[in-house]
Amino acid sequence: MAISLSVVVLLAVILVVLIRGGSIKAGPAIVAILFGFFLASTGMAPSISRFMDSIADMINSISF
Repeated sequence: MAISLSVVVLLAVILVVLIRGGSIKAGPAIVAILFGFFLASTGMAPSISRFMDSIADMINSISF
């Protein structure tokens, strides 16, 4: 749960930066948000969640 909340906050910050920087307009940003919202209610949501968890685990296992 903490990972998914962090990803949501990170993506929200990136989206705000893109909108304010002029790289993306408000209309396409709203479409992207709605796409993510509706994608979360499909059958692909568990697969996407497992994929993101595996990426987070991979990043967490990197040691310097």
